[in-house]
Amino acid sequence: MTYPRDEVDATMVRLRDAFVEAERRNSWSWLADEFYHEDCIYICPYGGAMPVRAEGREAIRRTHYGRDMDVGSGWEGWSFPIIDWTINGDRITSHWVNRGPGARPDGSPYETHGVSLIIYGGDGKFSSQFDLFDIAHQMQLCDELDEAGLLAEPLKREWVIPMKARLVAMLTARD
Repeated sequence: MTYPRDEVDATMVRLRDAFVEAERRNSWSWLADEFYHEDCIYICPYGGAMPVRAEGREAIRRTHYGRDMDVGSGWEGWSFPIIDWTINGDRITSHWVNRGPGARPDGSPYETHGVSLIIYGGDGKFSSQFDLFDIAHQMQLCDELDEAGLLAEPLKREWVIPMKARLVAMLTARD
């Protein structure tokens, strides 16, 4: 079924605004109930190092918005703005950034870009989402933030160091 374009667009506006609220709260898991159908499937390959396939709202809450976003206070000061999106029927492509705290000496933000391929399922909710971003550049960004004294210790300990170890293990498994 194809939903009205205005309905799909309004949901993306709500999502963009909800991200701002989640950043303010430093709490993300509540977004699962707001934006995902009970049987939604969320996929993020994390460069193959930690592939996530969350089947159902509860799994999305536990993985993407729970384990990966609600990491203590580690994401405090980060923002994840949705820059833009395009709509083709029920298919949405969104462009967003992972933006770290502070700014580089030249004034530019510490950020990496990503895209989401989303299928809208009606009632203001999604039926599937596939996220892609360059995890190697994200790790490099975290190194820059660490060197600048801007990377929170919980984020480094609970997310960055384990992710780097997974990437190294994956890339050296066949050596």
